[in-house]
Amino acid sequence: MKAEIETVRRLVLGASPEIREAIKWNSLSFQTTEFFATVNLRSKQGVQLVFHRGAKTKKSTAMDIADPEGMVEWLAKDRCLVTLGGMQQIREKRAAFVTIVKKWIKYL
Repeated sequence: MKAEIETVRRLVLGASPEIREAIKWNSLSFQTTEFFATVNLRSKQGVQLVFHRGAKTKKSTAMDIADPEGMVEWLAKDRCLVTLGGMQQIREKRAAFVTIVKKWIKYL
């Protein structure tokens, strides 16, 4: 899924000039002031990212993240799994995905 991961990588990095990438937790991860998303390289369902609020637990806040495409699976109040699937689904959902990234980084 190299092409799909590269496409998602460009979408995340293009969402804000503040976003940088690195390897964290043995996977491609993204950060601003701290890490906020990590690619789930073991997924069999296509490209998946775990969105979080850094390595350390923070005071939980209600996260207002719209999900009109049904990509978000909440794992906790401040952590979710976003499934994009294959290349066609990534193309179809790219605008909604970039919106999720932009909203998520406001909570960091």
